[in-house]
Amino acid sequence: MSRLRCWGRRRIVGAAAGCIGLALAGLGIAACGGSSTSATTGGTLNILTPSFTDYEDPQLGYEATGWEARYNVYIPMLTYAHATGVAGTQVIPGLAKALPTVSKDGLTHTMFMRQGLKYSDGTDVKACDFKSAVERMFDINSGGAGFYTDIVGAADYQAGKANDISGITCDDQTGKIVVQLEKGAIRGTFNDELALQFVAPVPPDTPPKDQTANPPPATGPYYFTHVTPGQSWTEERNPYWEKNNAKIMPDLPSGFVDKITSTVTKNFSSAVTEIEQNKADDLTDPPPTDRLQEVQSRYSDRYRTWPTVSTYYFWMNTQTPPFNDVKIRQAVNYAIDPAALERLYGGLMAPTQQILPPDMPGYSKIDPPLYPHDLAKAKQLFQQANPSDTDITVWTDDETPNDKAGEYLQSVLKDIGFNAKLKIVNGSVYFDVIGSNKTANLDVGWSDWFQDYPHPNDFFDILLNGDNIATVHNNNYALFDDPAINKQITDLGHADFTDQVKSQYGALDKTIMEQAPWAPYGNRTWTTFVSDRVDFSKVQFHPVFQEDYSTFQFTQ
Repeated sequence: MSRLRCWGRRRIVGAAAGCIGLALAGLGIAACGGSSTSATTGGTLNILTPSFTDYEDPQLGYEATGWEARYNVYIPMLTYAHATGVAGTQVIPGLAKALPTVSKDGLTHTMFMRQGLKYSDGTDVKACDFKSAVERMFDINSGGAGFYTDIVGAADYQAGKANDISGITCDDQTGKIVVQLEKGAIRGTFNDELALQFVAPVPPDTPPKDQTANPPPATGPYYFTHVTPGQSWTEERNPYWEKNNAKIMPDLPSGFVDKITSTVTKNFSSAVTEIEQNKADDLTDPPPTDRLQEVQSRYSDRYRTWPTVSTYYFWMNTQTPPFNDVKIRQAVNYAIDPAALERLYGGLMAPTQQILPPDMPGYSKIDPPLYPHDLAKAKQLFQQANPSDTDITVWTDDETPNDKAGEYLQSVLKDIGFNAKLKIVNGSVYFDVIGSNKTANLDVGWSDWFQDYPHPNDFFDILLNGDNIATVHNNNYALFDDPAINKQITDLGHADFTDQVKSQYGALDKTIMEQAPWAPYGNRTWTTFVSDRVDFSKVQFHPVFQEDYSTFQFTQ
């Protein structure tokens, strides 16, 4: 997912081994089934964020701030263990009674909806709500649709050739749900994909259009009570959680605070001051670079850094001049200095020049690097290519330091011979803008990617498989479309995740970077900075969903 996602995005699960049936002591697992007897409950958690999320609609949202907020709201059939570190990447039952049973051929997945669940408006949760949620996701052209097109009948439904997805059958009486995959579509990541919010059940009468302003009723411990698009959102305790759903899903946590408000604060330096002065409780993003040293030195007792599985990069439109020329793309890679960008991010960035981040399975360091910083080499390649079109637009969002990264890219492109114009877009709509084929002059720009789940195909298939290029909510910003590589990505995604396959992903990273559709520059370090009324020792950070708001509680 793009910036910013069982632990960080979610709540905390059981201190007892029975929470997920595993002895995970020492792996950062918290107490399930609600608050412990010594915990402080109640109060309003006030969060500040630099931009509104893309959508507060579970079938549409694909930006991490929103995933973070919705983790406690919309529970998919499966979810991630509410824990930190490796334990947080384990898939566990959500609305489903158990993990799916899989047929011998790997194509049929069967699961059962827990009986007696209710949405926050009091209506019953039914098995066929899962099917309607998947269809709704296709109806509204979700950016997550690519995860589910291998379900039998999904492609026809998406194309308007069928009235429903024939590969999903359901029985509201028994709770049985059967998902049939296309032949050749066996893959070990399907449980991870069933744990994504894109297919979290919502009432079947939810309109097939963006519901950000009026989010659908929820199954989790919180639900949205007020959303002002572009400005703020508020979550409060689901009235049917404690008296109903928590009893049916005892392994899932209930949270401690009664209310969570998230407010957009474009001047993030002032947001830092509000946390320092205890006028707000948490920041979704790291402090601005010019405030980092102050926070680190004066507030170390309530400030912490976390590694993330992410890659920050500059994409180049490989289908139109001048970046349809591989020499030009390679020139940009030589011109970029990851160390300079690390400084722009205040040191909260580990330099890289490849697609997969180090903590992603399948990562293999490209050594020696393909593009050691060499401005003279970049200029030489530019001159050899001799592009006829040197007027280009550089895209980035308005969140610091991403805006500074865009300015850096503009400067570098000018240095090698381009006439580069910078286009800065509001962060709340940036990915919609650059993901639409109606947007003109999408030449080159900034992006990032945080893992959806711990498998390298999450980086390659969504971001670099030409078969997944979409007209709206597109994530392949480079429009990279190499048929041989598309096939390799698809084949690897269907293969068992053996050591051999992991090594093939490492080789694929190098193969794609030789074509240079991206200029990757860093793997991000994230931060937590809270007010002194938050019990900092209890706050947890999830490897996929970042801060887990269900772990936040007040000291008094």
